[in-house]
Amino acid sequence: MLKNLKELEAWFVTGSQHLYGEETLKQVDKNSKEIAVALDQSNAIPVKIIFKPVLTTPEAIHTLCQEASTAENCIGLITWMHTFSPARMWIAGLKSLSKPFVHLHTQFNRDIPWDSIDMDFMNLNQSAHGGREFGFIGSRLRIDRKVVVGHWANAEVQHKLGVWLRAACAWYDWQGGKVARFGDNMREVAVTEGNKVSAQIQFGYSVSGYGVGDLVEVVNSVSNAEISDMMEVYEALYEVSSEAKEGGSLRDALKEAARIEIGMRSFLEQGGFSAFTTTFEDLHGLAQLPGLAVQRLMAEGYGFGAEGDWKTAALVRAMKVMAIGMEGGTSFMEDYTYHLHPDGMKVLGAHMLEVCPSIGDGSNLEVHPLGIGGKADPARLVFDVASGPGVNASLMDMGNRFRLLVNPCNVIPADAPLPNLPVARVVWQPYPNLEVAAGAWILAGGAHHTGFSMAITKEHLEDFSEIAGIEFLLIDNDTTISSIKKELRWNDLYYHLAKGL
Repeated sequence: MLKNLKELEAWFVTGSQHLYGEETLKQVDKNSKEIAVALDQSNAIPVKIIFKPVLTTPEAIHTLCQEASTAENCIGLITWMHTFSPARMWIAGLKSLSKPFVHLHTQFNRDIPWDSIDMDFMNLNQSAHGGREFGFIGSRLRIDRKVVVGHWANAEVQHKLGVWLRAACAWYDWQGGKVARFGDNMREVAVTEGNKVSAQIQFGYSVSGYGVGDLVEVVNSVSNAEISDMMEVYEALYEVSSEAKEGGSLRDALKEAARIEIGMRSFLEQGGFSAFTTTFEDLHGLAQLPGLAVQRLMAEGYGFGAEGDWKTAALVRAMKVMAIGMEGGTSFMEDYTYHLHPDGMKVLGAHMLEVCPSIGDGSNLEVHPLGIGGKADPARLVFDVASGPGVNASLMDMGNRFRLLVNPCNVIPADAPLPNLPVARVVWQPYPNLEVAAGAWILAGGAHHTGFSMAITKEHLEDFSEIAGIEFLLIDNDTTISSIKKELRWNDLYYHLAKGL
């Protein structure tokens, strides 16, 4: 599991040409190194920044792009045109590049030296129109990319680069990623289905199904000693309910939850999986629905989707990778029920059991009946979520493309305690309000399952969508029902016509 984004690197690539002479190129090289070092040392930048020699010929550009495409830890390029870099030089390289790039449209100097500026200075500092030349070839090749404009030392510029780099890390993680489905999709449900072959072609991760018996075999091999060790972990980390403590009437249920967690973790680790799904309709051989196991595995960085929802499992994994090292948490989520009071409509988000404790402000470990699935009482962590900004995202297969629907929200306290609701839960108000947000979500075909985060933002998800070639739809304060209907119609037309481009 990827734990530290500093294990990965982005290459800082500068474009120029020989027209300006060796002295100018030496200065370009020096300036480029200084920017690369500054970015590498910035707290806003999550990965290593690797300086690469200034590129001045088509051959050098092509070679670097090929090297970047195959470099194991390279997630992408930061490109900068210090001077004018004729764009025809970049065609072969960019066509061969399989990693994403962000275009940093900056210049070494922040200010114009009004009193001393001369033609030597002008010849050296040509980013203003050098970046436009580079931008043209990216557009001519129809390459989706982010453009960040401003001085490289500016905090906002570094923040925007950092956001894109986190999205690029998630894209890197999807390449060769593996999603395990324990059981199949929940019967008769539409939105959690999708074309797994299309997803693998476009996104790079594979989805493989396993009979629950395959998991049960590993779960049943867990030793009593392993279970005892896990119970000690539970006791140390959580406030265990009295019934689940040693000698309590539900102690065996907690032991069974420990057995399932150990077996599930072993299965995922041995198979090299980074995300997984379960479904309460297919638990044959398991004594209880994996609740505690799913929560704790998500907290370690695994993606998860309930009821066989592999798209959400992969999305939650991507969101968790983007959020590494950030405050807040990320979880599988579902809009469960509404509060439709005219003084303030809001959403109660939860799931049967599977909400990640990374978003919680404290956890109690409890065992309760589930009321669905026909299995024994499962263990789970029960908690509320502290107030703050959040975002919900849902990935759907629309038949001719994948769509990512994103809705920022404001997490708020519940109006009153919830003593009889023994699951993890979060209350939020979506932007611009529940009436518009829910209406727009439904019109856009948004799923009932989401990835929910209080760490990353809509900007991370938009950058990720662009890298992944996913249609991006945003519901925010500027959204109206009329505007979302128009956008949906325009997008349908675009994706229909784009097949011929």
